[in-house]
Amino acid sequence: MTLLTRRALTTAALAGTLLPAMSRAAARKPIVIAHRGASGLRPEHTRLAYDLAIDQGCDFIEPDLVPTQDGHLIVRHENEIGGTTDVASRPEFADRKTTKTVDGQSLTGWFAEDFTLAEIKTLRARERLPQLRPANARYDGQAPLLTFDEVVAIAKAGSRRTGRTIGVYPELKHPRYFASIGLPTEDRLVARLKAHDLDSATAAVFVQCFEVGPLQTLRGKTKARLVQLTASEGGPADRPDLTYAAMTSAEGLKAVGVYADGLGPEKTQVVPQDADRLLPATSLVQDAHAAGLVVHPWTVRAENYFLPASLRRGDASAADYSAQAGDVEAVFKALYAAGVDGLFSDFPGLAVAARG
Repeated sequence: MTLLTRRALTTAALAGTLLPAMSRAAARKPIVIAHRGASGLRPEHTRLAYDLAIDQGCDFIEPDLVPTQDGHLIVRHENEIGGTTDVASRPEFADRKTTKTVDGQSLTGWFAEDFTLAEIKTLRARERLPQLRPANARYDGQAPLLTFDEVVAIAKAGSRRTGRTIGVYPELKHPRYFASIGLPTEDRLVARLKAHDLDSATAAVFVQCFEVGPLQTLRGKTKARLVQLTASEGGPADRPDLTYAAMTSAEGLKAVGVYADGLGPEKTQVVPQDADRLLPATSLVQDAHAAGLVVHPWTVRAENYFLPASLRRGDASAADYSAQAGDVEAVFKALYAAGVDGLFSDFPGLAVAARG
């Protein structure tokens, strides 16, 4: 089967041929991916956030994956868990605090790979950005940490509850680093995809990563759709010879299309912004489509802190000005108008409303 044939079949599936729970009209709309759940409204990567996102109409929920000491894939934004759990207040784990270098960055805290799953399950989640999302902090301590298996179960339960197909969109975090300490994550993820009947190009799943090598490895191990993540600066940690700018050029995208089905660019690579306003869309979506890639940019957030001045709302002199919501609908609409095939948002309900 050629690359174009495989992509054509995938497109047909997404149009409703192989996913009967989705109408053909709905499938043509850009998908809304709940970034770590409805993480603008509940602590990220918790059942609270995922269930709310599903109820708000999202199409996919996103878990970031890191391994435990005993090899289980759990759901955390980073392997350093001091900022998103209550581990710092747990005296029995005080001696686990340490300093590590992860992808060239020195970090001090508590790390998932130093805990067994049983120990992880004793911890409770906390809001990662309390200064911007103070209302979320009232949920601190309420939610346990989840495994990837549990997130898949939440998606399946959400599908039954809503009558919509809810997919999962896992991201492998720092796979090169984890391989270097004897905890490679690619095969672990493939095993879970197969266990949950997600190992196909028509399954409601995308697998994403900022690194190149792990996606190339996965291409030979799973039929699930793969997405190359990029950012407005820098390059993949496992390829010092590459920059994301080069990868998102017309020629670079052709190379990405050899092993990936989609591109996950930072949203400003699609719709740039300066300090004051949104700028005209780039040609990235059209170039990626020409290379056979779907485009799912990340991450749209509603708080004034993340928006240009012309879209900010409220009193700039107020102590919580940054936490106030701005005119984020304009960002959603600009991305949709640019032709994206989906987008990530911490506020999936707003993304669904703007999609219309």
